[in-house]
Amino acid sequence: MRLVVAINPEAAFGRNRAVGPRVVEALLADGHDVVMLREANVELLRREAVAAIARGVDGLVMVGGDGMVSVGVNLVAGTGVPLGIVAAGTGNDMARGLGLPTDDTHAATSALREALRRPPRAIDAVRVHQGGLASWYSAVLSAGFDAVVNERANRMTRPRGPSRYILALLRELATFRPVDYVLTIDGVRREQKAMLVSVANNSSIGGGMRIVPHADVADGLLDVFIVHRISTLTLLRVFPKVFAGTHIDHPAVEFVTARTVRIEAEGIVAYADGERLGALPVDAEVVPGALRVFA
Repeated sequence: MRLVVAINPEAAFGRNRAVGPRVVEALLADGHDVVMLREANVELLRREAVAAIARGVDGLVMVGGDGMVSVGVNLVAGTGVPLGIVAAGTGNDMARGLGLPTDDTHAATSALREALRRPPRAIDAVRVHQGGLASWYSAVLSAGFDAVVNERANRMTRPRGPSRYILALLRELATFRPVDYVLTIDGVRREQKAMLVSVANNSSIGGGMRIVPHADVADGLLDVFIVHRISTLTLLRVFPKVFAGTHIDHPAVEFVTARTVRIEAEGIVAYADGERLGALPVDAEVVPGALRVFA
């Protein structure tokens, strides 16, 4: 195959710099024609990938975390070009949802090599519109407490590791209040106060927080995850349960399946696959089979 391998040298805060070249060496050893892309920043990498794909490829492989996967999804969703993932980031939630290795880059490389010997798999992707712009995501859109935490964490310069998200969470807990949402789910409008609203295609965010344990990336449906108005203390008690997926029976938790979702609220910024979209409102629509993956 002719493959483009795009590498994020800063994945996992730079701890996995050697992974990308090892992946390229392994693919060359298997007889593939490989173009390696490694640029100073993500925007340059994206531009080079666009140009490489335009010349004709059989697949795009992203080496990094969920940020890199997001770039890849936006490059190939709806095009028929398959996406490969070698998880080398901090969260790796999309790789986790596809059953790929997330904590062993050698195993992740081996899984990719094996997957390239089989036809790619078709999964759903989500088309999202915000502020007049259209983009894609494959995992989860966050628009509430989880997004506020992400927003604060992205403004922090220390600590550099994933512990900054825990610090951001603790700081936001002190002041966060329920949000007045207007939700339109498959054309049905509802107004309510809630702590967060997420629109999931995949099961987890934040490095394994299983917010929708039953989500299926290929069922043609979105799973809307709503945490209704609760006290800060209750939120603090419920939040840790998402790591095991044991929060689903809590009376404040609601799941709704849908094909289209519109979220409106004042002062809330939406994130999709961990990447900032911008202020609400946002519109999300599942596109069944829009993404082909080597998995």
